[in-house]
Amino acid sequence: MRRTFWFKIITITVAVAAFFIILNFTPLKEKTKNFFYSISFSLQRNLWEAGDSFSDFVESIFQNKKIKEENQELKVRIQQLTSENISLQKLKEENEVLRKALDVGLEKEFRLSFAKVVAKDVFQDSILVNKGKKDSVSLNSPVITEQKTLIGKIGEVHENFSKVILISNSNISFDVELANREISGLAKGKGNLNLILELLPWEEEIEEGEQVITTSLGGVFPEGILVGEVKNVKKSDINPFQTAEIKPATDFKELENLFIVTEF
Repeated sequence: MRRTFWFKIITITVAVAAFFIILNFTPLKEKTKNFFYSISFSLQRNLWEAGDSFSDFVESIFQNKKIKEENQELKVRIQQLTSENISLQKLKEENEVLRKALDVGLEKEFRLSFAKVVAKDVFQDSILVNKGKKDSVSLNSPVITEQKTLIGKIGEVHENFSKVILISNSNISFDVELANREISGLAKGKGNLNLILELLPWEEEIEEGEQVITTSLGGVFPEGILVGEVKNVKKSDINPFQTAEIKPATDFKELENLFIVTEF
């Protein structure tokens, strides 16, 4: 319907233009030409207006197409900038973690590999990190934070990922001592992010809030790594040792960035 309308307009325009060309080159009397010009004036004006409308219509089509293309380009650019901003933010966070590690001198004590947490299974007391065989990660490598607090050890190694067994896992136990007191004990995971302290000498006065750190006994972890603090000390006359709970120094649920100790 729309195509037929414009076809008619174009046909009439061509016909009228041809008529005036013939009129101009045909030897007619002045009065005769004036007569034809007079009756065709209104028609010419309508045709010119129709032509202007058609031109505006065509121009608007190309303009809308151009606007759509520009909008699409803007959307792509916004997505690129958003992605770049996220990458820069992540890089900033990683640099902040590395700066904190430098502040406590970790690079002087250990050879480290930075890793990010990609999945958590708090019910199994384990997490997944984005470093694996391709990054030379080894089984049983200790895992710590930038604040030099103990998280656990590598329990499984895959090509691109590794599973970290948290110190609260029921399959983990290791030698510890109270900071600055040289009172030794055994830390054991109880599961569900809980940790207990066993084999504390009965005759020693143990206070809540005392810090628990690793020892070099057993070679499981480097010595001097903060594990947590003592709470709920229990002492019994029928038991030769005291027991207590350990409040981990790090909230395992909030873990994001870690260091795998590749050499100590």
